[in-house]
Amino acid sequence: MIVSEADFEQRLEEVLSAPAVAGDGVLGPDSVMWRVHREAALFLGAGRALLLQLAHPWVAAGIAEQSKVFADPLGRFHRTFGIVYTMVFGTRGQAVAVARRLYRRHAAVDGMMPETVGPFAAGSRFRANDVEALRWVHATLVETAMMSYGLLCPPLSAAEREQYWREAMRFARLFGIPHEALPQDWTSFKAYTATMMESETLTVGTAARDIARRIFSGEATWIGPPRWFTALTAEMLPERLRSGFGLPYGERERRAAARARIWLPRAYAVLPGRLRTVGPYQEAMARIGGHECPPLTRLLNRAWIGQPLMPAASGTPSRHAHG
Repeated sequence: MIVSEADFEQRLEEVLSAPAVAGDGVLGPDSVMWRVHREAALFLGAGRALLLQLAHPWVAAGIAEQSKVFADPLGRFHRTFGIVYTMVFGTRGQAVAVARRLYRRHAAVDGMMPETVGPFAAGSRFRANDVEALRWVHATLVETAMMSYGLLCPPLSAAEREQYWREAMRFARLFGIPHEALPQDWTSFKAYTATMMESETLTVGTAARDIARRIFSGEATWIGPPRWFTALTAEMLPERLRSGFGLPYGERERRAAARARIWLPRAYAVLPGRLRTVGPYQEAMARIGGHECPPLTRLLNRAWIGQPLMPAASGTPSRHAHG
């Protein structure tokens, strides 16, 4: 089922008509999602989330069509994080504006499968605004965020996980995903992801394998990720998908991942708060306090989203954090 523009706008209206929260965001500083997504620790799951998305043949085919992914991989990183962080930490106006731009970008991804991959036959049509594909991308972001958070931060309680999922369901409206298309609680969500991991819907095809090779070898970015990061990424994937992508996971990789699980929490614990939390969160807190965005936060934003401030509702960076 394709998310029509009318359906999408209805989801956005649901976002805009919800009760106000501090900072005028989709969610507020008291939400579990803010607590989780403010942590720089979530970057540890970036490789896992990307590979799980690529394992869906429609997603891989859509990305493969965009040659500029490899011409400007850092730009893609910034655009992706800019969209997600603006949806989480921006005002409702900012969140809705980036959601509309994402919907239009997805609407342009409409093509034919170049090869048969899993249940998707060569020549069949793929479209990025399909509910099933959007639901899976949303799921990879949610599940990987929780997994990455747990690597370096105290795990959430069962009640907090349920609250996080309820908040993630509201967040899903910005993708155009209808409420009824989502699992209705955390247990059902985990059952959905477990089923997907075993389903042939996730099948690593030629396009997905080539994209992953370029990124993890460093061919696309000039410098590949450190060995411990690749090892952790491999460890967090199901064995069949890890094998499909050709990620090594022998004794050396197991030792590297085990060592990383020991030294990473220790190193993270002594980082100052300014480095543990992402720039967009710090910008949002300045907005809530009625202050301009501090220079250091603007610098951090350049690292995370490629610009000093989250995009304004008009589509251009705002001059003040609260403007």
